[in-house]
Amino acid sequence: MKTIAVASQNPAKIQATLNGFRRMFPEDTFRVESISVPSGVKFQPSSDRETLAGAETRAHNASQESPGADFWVGIEGGVEDENGELSAYAWIVILSEELAGKSRTGTFFLPEKVASLVRMGKELGEADDIVFNESNSKRKNGAVGLLTDNVIDRIGLYEHAVILALIPFKNVAMYKTPASDHPPGKERGLL
Repeated sequence: MKTIAVASQNPAKIQATLNGFRRMFPEDTFRVESISVPSGVKFQPSSDRETLAGAETRAHNASQESPGADFWVGIEGGVEDENGELSAYAWIVILSEELAGKSRTGTFFLPEKVASLVRMGKELGEADDIVFNESNSKRKNGAVGLLTDNVIDRIGLYEHAVILALIPFKNVAMYKTPASDHPPGKERGLL
């Protein structure tokens, strides 16, 4: 059994990670370890670069916190202002002792009622709860689930990106670089 240390206590992120690993590696069995570690970025990242940095930092911190795991996963949701509209997405970074993979989810645009609350300093999940009269939606279906009536929920949105981030692990010979003294992911510019 392989251990996946997920740098989150959010059930949607944990389930999306487990689903992605199971789909990419159906012959293996996995155990998920949920770890709370800092992201090193703002509570609500507001740029693509900052969101990616949060996922990278979470994965790296998980590797420090749980060195015996086989994989370390960082998932960071972010928003970015694009020509007056606020987009939402997440970055996924997966590390092992020898490889690193990363991917970004699909992007969608937030309604102005939600966007204006985020611009005023609210975290996206909190803004969603206010606008949609929900409670802790970020630990359930998230903004994407609320906006699509759960045609795509947060688990589904993240799961595809987890699968894409696992491409190097599915194609090891094509992605493996010579060993280095750097922590996992360093040679690929992930950390």
